[in-house]
Amino acid sequence: MTKSLFPGFDGLMSLSRREGVDIRPTLLRVLTDLYVQAGSHNDDEQRQFVELATRLIDQVDDATRAAVKARLAIYPSTPAPIMQKLGLSAAQEGRRVPLAREIPAPPPPPAPVPAPTDAQQRMASNMAMQPTDAAEIHDMFFRAGASERAMILHNLAQTPLKAAPRIPTVRAKRAIQILEMAAIAGDVENFTLELGDSLILPSRVAAQIVDDAGGEALAVAARALDMPSSNFQRILLFFKPEIGTSVDMVYRLSRLYDRLGDRSALVLLAAWRGSTLAVTRAKYQSSLHDSERQRARAGASQTRPGVQPGSAPAVRTGTDGSDR
Repeated sequence: MTKSLFPGFDGLMSLSRREGVDIRPTLLRVLTDLYVQAGSHNDDEQRQFVELATRLIDQVDDATRAAVKARLAIYPSTPAPIMQKLGLSAAQEGRRVPLAREIPAPPPPPAPVPAPTDAQQRMASNMAMQPTDAAEIHDMFFRAGASERAMILHNLAQTPLKAAPRIPTVRAKRAIQILEMAAIAGDVENFTLELGDSLILPSRVAAQIVDDAGGEALAVAARALDMPSSNFQRILLFFKPEIGTSVDMVYRLSRLYDRLGDRSALVLLAAWRGSTLAVTRAKYQSSLHDSERQRARAGASQTRPGVQPGSAPAVRTGTDGSDR
């Protein structure tokens, strides 16, 4: 079930254990949404869902737990261990929908939390994702299918990860004009160059976005530039023939684009930028390690002179050449 519902889930679990980045609530919401999309599951899928969801339910906040409980309370195939974990009643005879137990009275409101200091606000605003985290999100998005990508983008808006700053308006407007002209002319090279320059992306990632067959990556890039929906649709029709000739794909991507939030696009843009650092580190880490080992070997293999300076007394001679 892990591969069919959420590719790379086990790798993303490591993000939840890192200080400053807690995406466990997002992971539980995505996992639940993907599970209830199917009407039925086999034993292996159900077992893995119980295993993963049980690990996350006790580690998320009350709001996330309540949202997941509400989704599973109306799902007819919720596994019994999850119902027990969430305090849901078993379905009564003649009823397919499990009933939730009576919600207890809310506790008294807690004492007001003091406003964060200026230093705390600065620390929170600088809490960017690590390069390895960015690489995980980057790979997960491009491995996922159409429905999974839509779910990932929907949940990225709720993550605590820091989003990339907005592209300046003047630069974005200029980029939109250049991209549309390149799309109408079918100029893939200039389109890719302008996309990478305007979004501050390396050529490798820009080419991956342009070559993406599903079109969701291009929608994210356009939303990061705040491109109007009409311009995005024209780019789909002229620049991507495999999409423009399919009414269903154009409608699906247009609908996705209209629902895509700015924060989701900017968080994924930050992941695209950060993934480059992870690739660069992995590329040079082994070579740097080998260089250090070679320098250590060279230092150890150097031979010391047989007679060290100052180890033997100097021989003094007189003016006539005789020893004294």
